[in-house]
Amino acid sequence: MDKAEPVRQARALLRGARAATLATQQEGQPFASLVTPAAAPDLALLLWISSLSEHTRQLAREPRCALLVQGMAPEANPQTAPRVTVTGLAERVGDDQKAALKARWLALHPYAALYAGFADFALWRIRPVAALLVGGFAAATRLRASELLPAPEAVATIAAAEGGICAHMNADHADALEIIAVNLLGQGGGEWRMVAVDVDGCDLVAGERRCRLDFPEPVGEVGGVRQALVQAARQARVLSLKRE
Repeated sequence: MDKAEPVRQARALLRGARAATLATQQEGQPFASLVTPAAAPDLALLLWISSLSEHTRQLAREPRCALLVQGMAPEANPQTAPRVTVTGLAERVGDDQKAALKARWLALHPYAALYAGFADFALWRIRPVAALLVGGFAAATRLRASELLPAPEAVATIAAAEGGICAHMNADHADALEIIAVNLLGQGGGEWRMVAVDVDGCDLVAGERRCRLDFPEPVGEVGGVRQALVQAARQARVLSLKRE
């Protein structure tokens, strides 16, 4: 079975998620809570959570957990909504990686700057072990971590270039970012900035608004990012002309 499309859908849901349901447990009793994830370049799911929260205390005792992300339902029936459940292991992010990954999480959740410095909060990540994608009503695909996660070499290549790509786009192509946000992604106008890039797409922010551009296919080098952005800008401009 070709799983390329289910993998693309699952990654898009996870990387675009603004909120999710976290399932933890205590002595066999399941517990569910609302969390706000952000995907790391390698698709680990980052959580900025308080030690005062029930789910954080439970993760400290039992790292096995699950995270459910749901997209928009195209019909009245909620079961038609695409969603993905990731099972994995949670861990606190070490000091050697905390600054960069916290900055990424904050870039994707800018409103959280109000409590980003609270002493009881810490950065956690969930490393996926497996996933179940339900692409709609009666459309399920099970994915192993080896199928779901992006290639480490590609992740490292794009992560190393991410800062330069964002700086270049924000300084020299801010107009293209706004055209993409407005005409391709259905957002309102504003000073849209690129704040993150990964093998699957990029994230744009204007104030506390956020949207994501998913690339047509995963990229493994900087040239692939450039090609995807040029293609997106061209498509956005064509749509803009049609609407005039």
